Amino acid sequence: MEKNNLMHIEQAVRRTIETFPFQSYMAEGKGAYYNIARTVQRYLEPGSAILDFGSGPADKTAVLQYLGFNCSAYDDLQDDWHKLPGNRQKILSFAEKCGINFCLAGQGMLPFSKNTFDMIMLNDVLEHLHDSPRDLLNDLLQFAKTDGLLFVTVPNAVNIRKRLDVLLGRTNLPRFECYYWYPGSWRGHIREYVKNDLVLLADYLSLEVLELRGCDHMLFKVPRIIRPVYLFLTALFPGWKDSWLLVARKKQDWSVKKTLSQSELAAILGKSTSYDYTQ
Repeated sequence: MEKNNLMHIEQAVRRTIETFPFQSYMAEGKGAYYNIARTVQRYLEPGSAILDFGSGPADKTAVLQYLGFNCSAYDDLQDDWHKLPGNRQKILSFAEKCGINFCLAGQGMLPFSKNTFDMIMLNDVLEHLHDSPRDLLNDLLQFAKTDGLLFVTVPNAVNIRKRLDVLLGRTNLPRFECYYWYPGSWRGHIREYVKNDLVLLADYLSLEVLELRGCDHMLFKVPRIIRPVYLFLTALFPGWKDSWLLVARKKQDWSVKKTLSQSELAAILGKSTSYDYTQ
């Protein structure tokens, strides 16, 4: 079964690469496409409805669409390269050709009905948010069916490369030259995540964690000569892998929770300031 699934994934990735309008974009990082596709196939049957929120150019969405899932994509396409002449239209035309329902983000409410999707997927999205993910994820989960799934991948804030960089006096944040010279509002990483962040995230959202593990989505950036060492070490210490993957289920009694009581909020905020909230 796994071999047959993998064969179908290989075909879907190949077909996506062949039709994707930006030739070099998918050349590296194929591990992420395979890992995301295998994860979705473990939990959903073909024909299931998936919302890929923050889909970017819909490359990962297309792989899932070709695997037989009913995919919608949502993105503002406001990254700098998205806005280069002709690129946005190429992305939208690609999505249409693949059969993806691509919704371009604009003003107002999300254009979906509640209890519509079997899975809400956010791949490498949460780390870009300038504000807490609380409101966004509560809103998105309203579009998931009862027992629907939240599937999140995020970069690991303390992967082995970042640990070594800090020890050597280098930054574990995005490259300063990219941040300094970025045109317009910064669209890079704001807050990356560790495992316990995702444990708390699922708890705060009243979700049942089905899977939470480290994964290798950026393995192509590790020099080939040291990849075996990297894979050996991160097998022993999964918290050193480059990314985290979370799959969590919406509970039967799920409801929106965006606020805390004043005492609960004071107890939390008091941990990060010298102000005495109890006075």
